[in-house]
Amino acid sequence: MQQILDSTQIDQKINRLAYQILENSFQENKIFIGGIQGNGFILAKRIADVIASNSDLKIEVFQVNINKDEPWSEDITLSLPTKTLKNGFIVLVDDVLNSGKTMQYALTELLRFPTKAIKTVTLVDRKHRRFPVKANFVGLSLSTTLKEHVKVDLKSKKTKAYLI
Repeated sequence: MQQILDSTQIDQKINRLAYQILENSFQENKIFIGGIQGNGFILAKRIADVIASNSDLKIEVFQVNINKDEPWSEDITLSLPTKTLKNGFIVLVDDVLNSGKTMQYALTELLRFPTKAIKTVTLVDRKHRRFPVKANFVGLSLSTTLKEHVKVDLKSKKTKAYLI
């Protein structure tokens, strides 16, 4: 197991991602930041905190509940009514982007109603796509083998990312 990001580096990446989102949404009054359940939601909240402390932008954070292994097997739900997102500026966040499957299915759910824009954010991009998904904002791009995995720990005080 090789550490690829320590706590300080993760904080720096989160700050940079938050500023990139802020720069790309400067014309907006309100943005919606949706985190994919688990680390994606934790990351979304941390990004929202940075944006909130550096701007007057209204932010609504929500969770995207999805079965990451088999996203087609059960309904994808959001922690807020979908009608609130209508014509909104939406940012979809996940910790690791690998094949693009989870992000693709989450995007499909968000596209069921009219939106102003949807941007995608990931802390670590592994670039092993099987689905046509591209992250608009990336903390770290990493070339890995298919056998390697990235594990991100955002729940403990000393956050870390590992290559396993």
